[in-house]
Amino acid sequence: MFEELSSGVFRRRYPFLRSNVGVIVGEAGVLLIDTRESHEAADTLIDELRHLTSKPVRWILNTHWHWDHVFGNARFPGAAIWGHRRCRTVLRDFPDQHREDARKWMPPERFGEIERVRIVPPDGTFEAVASIDIGGRKLEAAYHGRGHTDADIVIHCGGVTFMGDLVEEGEPPKMGDSHPLDWPATLEAARTTIRPVVVPGHGGLLTPGDVAEQHHVLAEVAKRIRQILHEDRPANDAIRNAPIPESDMHQALGRARRLWRSTG
Repeated sequence: MFEELSSGVFRRRYPFLRSNVGVIVGEAGVLLIDTRESHEAADTLIDELRHLTSKPVRWILNTHWHWDHVFGNARFPGAAIWGHRRCRTVLRDFPDQHREDARKWMPPERFGEIERVRIVPPDGTFEAVASIDIGGRKLEAAYHGRGHTDADIVIHCGGVTFMGDLVEEGEPPKMGDSHPLDWPATLEAARTTIRPVVVPGHGGLLTPGDVAEQHHVLAEVAKRIRQILHEDRPANDAIRNAPIPESDMHQALGRARRLWRSTG
């Protein structure tokens, strides 16, 4: 159930969306990395934690603001919730958007769970680096720039790095809310600090070599998008034989165009 990756550092992988939750046990309590996709899902996690430790959950780190990582926040009222500043802002200001996104992925029989969610943003935020002492050990959370979203953070503890959705295992990178032209530089900065064991937001464990390969893929995607936007290369030529599926490449290009126009 819980896989111990380093002393007191665990991950739990759930079947729905292959989502990972991080659990770090300190002398003063437990820190969770992400809280799952609904109150009911979070309650299952709470029940399972009772078999792992009797210590209370005192801290939560949200890796970014996507619903499947944060909709369980409200089920931990005694915990201090931390995230990047933009994580708080986006969760606070766009609740309807998050529920609509959830409906695109949740099976219809679980729509009621979406409606029951009380969206709780982080109450503690940071811009670049945060250090949290959980008793006998410290964790570092760092923001390296825009990537999968504008609020992705990376968390280090012992020999383990939790990277949220900055990296994927077994799937192409998700481009819907991404910053495709910034993502390679962000991942390059993040990967210089990663530990031997890497936990993505979804799927199986990764190695630093896997992260390097994903950086290569994202860099090629960004290169092709720049050729379209700045060098007038035909879109079909740049998308054909791209390192990610054509549908994802089209999505990345559309996202980059919208961001480019909004800043132009």
